[in-house]
Amino acid sequence: MRRWLKVSALILVFLLLITGCNIGTSGEPAKGKMESGPIKIGVLRIEDNLPFFVAEEENLFAKNNVKVELVSFNSARERDIALEAGEIHAELADLIAVGLMKKGGTDVKVVSLGLGVTPQEGRFAILAAPNSNIEKPEDLKGIPIAISNNTIIHYLAEKMPREVGFKPEDIKTQSIPDIKLRLDSLLEGKDVQAALLPDPLATLAEKMGAKVIIDDTKLNTNLSQTVILFRADTIKNQREDIKAVLKAYSEAAEKLNKKPEKYRALIVEKARIPKPLENSYPAPTYSPLTLPKEEMINRVMDWMVEKGLLEKAYSYNEIMDTSFLK
Repeated sequence: MRRWLKVSALILVFLLLITGCNIGTSGEPAKGKMESGPIKIGVLRIEDNLPFFVAEEENLFAKNNVKVELVSFNSARERDIALEAGEIHAELADLIAVGLMKKGGTDVKVVSLGLGVTPQEGRFAILAAPNSNIEKPEDLKGIPIAISNNTIIHYLAEKMPREVGFKPEDIKTQSIPDIKLRLDSLLEGKDVQAALLPDPLATLAEKMGAKVIIDDTKLNTNLSQTVILFRADTIKNQREDIKAVLKAYSEAAEKLNKKPEKYRALIVEKARIPKPLENSYPAPTYSPLTLPKEEMINRVMDWMVEKGLLEKAYSYNEIMDTSFLK
């Protein structure tokens, strides 16, 4: 009997050693308990994420007493998969990505706008090939616009022409998901007569002879936004860390706005500014963190339902956590 008790005690000690870090007070594995580790933010090398890169370079995360790890990805899809798998806690994305992640079962919440508080932030343009006869918006009617399907690019390709008077039946698209191929095909002008591109590639295409036909920074409606989002379990477990992340982001954005030339090399590297634009591309500006308007979210959700990407639109309250920017 005594021998059995000794063996049982040894087994119990062993189990406690291998599971002790994951047992909650209820005896169940504690889910999402990552308070001691860094906040992992998924980033792409685009201008939207520059405040995160500046915060890292200027040690603003440490200054605000939060551990942050910026995890770089080559594509938005890779980044989103990592967030869905719990490998990262946060990212800066668009509202279409938010809707798709929630549909897939990953509970995420938007805490702030990124770029797009004003129409001038985060430029997208529909451009015509240099050798095309397209000179004004009306010439685009019935011309396929090269896009990436079921993305913010697709959304804007259908919304931007409607802002200048197009009917839905006037708008045609063709799918070229690879943005480099889309740019090259536009400039060649053989199989692609028009394409939708974000900056800095839109500016590069214009420099190389493409013609800007519709510029979203000049429309009456502010159509394109990016948002900062966190996993819901991270919001539950690491609220103070998230507040510190947002404070560091804000301080970095202010530094970028005040002295953009100080960060010219960082902007060129981290936003992948093409070589012909390295010295001339204007530094982006960043508005103070603010909540998106309800109409911004409703417009995107309704489009996703229209395209069959969602069965039912998510409401503002389902998308948002407004508590950090009250």
